[in-house]
Amino acid sequence: MKAAFYTELGGPEVLQVGEVETPEPAAGEVRVRIHASGVNPSDWKARYRGRGGGMGYDLIIPHSDGAGIIEKVGDGVSGFELGQRVWVLNAQYLRPLGTAAEYVVLPQNLVLPLPDGADLNEGACFGIPFLTAYRALTMEGDIKGQTVLIQGGAGAVGHYLIQIAKRLGATVLSTVSSEEKAAYVTDAAADGALIYTDKGYVAGLLEATDGAGVDRIIEVNLSGNGLTYGEVLKPGGTVIVYGTNDPVAQVPAMDFIRRGATLKWFIVYEINDAQRQAGAAMLNEMVADGELVTTIAKTFPLDEVRASHETVEAAKHIGNVVLEIP
Repeated sequence: MKAAFYTELGGPEVLQVGEVETPEPAAGEVRVRIHASGVNPSDWKARYRGRGGGMGYDLIIPHSDGAGIIEKVGDGVSGFELGQRVWVLNAQYLRPLGTAAEYVVLPQNLVLPLPDGADLNEGACFGIPFLTAYRALTMEGDIKGQTVLIQGGAGAVGHYLIQIAKRLGATVLSTVSSEEKAAYVTDAAADGALIYTDKGYVAGLLEATDGAGVDRIIEVNLSGNGLTYGEVLKPGGTVIVYGTNDPVAQVPAMDFIRRGATLKWFIVYEINDAQRQAGAAMLNEMVADGELVTTIAKTFPLDEVRASHETVEAAKHIGNVVLEIP
């Protein structure tokens, strides 16, 4: 099969495209003919610095997310049909062979039916972005009636966060880096947008909440935003962290103690089957109700995998980046 791969860590230049062996499904596994492969920030970071500091494998096919058609199943697989449209996740987490290839083989619990109303390119964006957003908003109970601050609402995860939070009945504020992105998040139904590069954005947030602050913060960059929590988080509030730019971050400890605030963490790769299925159920409902918008910023053919990684690393786009594999 044709695939993108690398055999050493480094910049986009280590990515190659060529022929590799087509994988065969073992018992309990499904082989999917991939037509769209989602490119996420974690993909270029893993290519650059590895997971755990090294390659871990002799050859890696990148990308965890994708969508395609079931082409073959192993013994004991049930609930799937050949030719069925599906989306997949975790393909290159603790495994060498991801979705930047014509075929991927995965355990059946990591393969999910693609809902009617969603195309394959959209399906390639569901794994990390949608499930991260779903888990972040539901892991600490009902948010109906709460004011939620979504950091980086113009990102792939952030855009889904806004849509899910509104469906769950929250008032949504979001930080963004530009006026263009402010318009994008308000189009997604955010109740307010704050440009974090402006010196007065914390004052603007407090003004938007009548000085009360927010009940919950959903955090994409703890190291960049942690020190503001003492100003913007309500007493008893919660911060849910799913990302950080730097491995070490600071938070206002005494403010957390005085406010009885909570700091919680998770990584989407480690959610369990029940949490994954609950997220997929909400996704299916939102697609059926016409309430889920997936923005595809740019698509690339498999041969241009290097350009796709460069685009995601530069982070100047709005929406998701997808490799198309006819």
